[in-house]
Amino acid sequence: MTDEIYDLGAGFWSIRGSFIKNGILDIGVQCALIKLPSGRFIFLDSYTLKNDVRQQVMALTNDGRDVEAVLNVHPFHTVYCAQMAKDFPQATFYGSSRHPEQVPEVNWADDLVESDSVAARYPELKFSLPQGIHYISPDETVHASSLLVYHPASQSIYVDDTFEIPPSKRFNAVQPNLGLHPTTKKALKDDANAGKEYCDWAIELAHEWRSGRHFCGAHSGLVVFEEGKFEAALLSVIDSARNELEATAL
Repeated sequence: MTDEIYDLGAGFWSIRGSFIKNGILDIGVQCALIKLPSGRFIFLDSYTLKNDVRQQVMALTNDGRDVEAVLNVHPFHTVYCAQMAKDFPQATFYGSSRHPEQVPEVNWADDLVESDSVAARYPELKFSLPQGIHYISPDETVHASSLLVYHPASQSIYVDDTFEIPPSKRFNAVQPNLGLHPTTKKALKDDANAGKEYCDWAIELAHEWRSGRHFCGAHSGLVVFEEGKFEAALLSVIDSARNELEATAL
């Protein structure tokens, strides 16, 4: 998979990269570059930038000197953090409590990426943490949760794993279908209301982020929704999954 950068407007660039799973399948990976009103930049997630994409990013960011922070929003996406810290040594690195355990060589900020303090620092973004499922699952094969980010100015929704586009619909098409991460049921907390909490959270998110059009998924690619279709797609998948999720939590 060739690395690509997409200008989604209003200071949001989606960066698509390569990630080989089990040495066989390239499932893709992502990060995003966002220009702040101050003129400085932040990244969502870490990735080793290469070739033309790296050149474009460095041209935008004054050779990287204008990058002030990297927000690593998935607890289990840690592979590229160390290299990202070398590439942008002046940036503040935010992550979950798991990030410093896995990548101790990075100088991690005390504030966790999902904290209110980080959200307050970047009011141009909206953040949402799934309810009813483990953010950091005790089962390290379960990656259903992540901190979701919305950039209203560009109508871009940034999601690592939690929601996905069906495999046949990943190629930058206008597509109203969504799916849940396959480990969502395994991620449910040991609580009778966990399934309901997750579904209620997703429904509220669908309403609050209804204007979103650009769906940036870690392993699903970049997909553009027609106006209003993201809300409808998320409501539909939750309606289909609710009974099973709520029964699983009992």
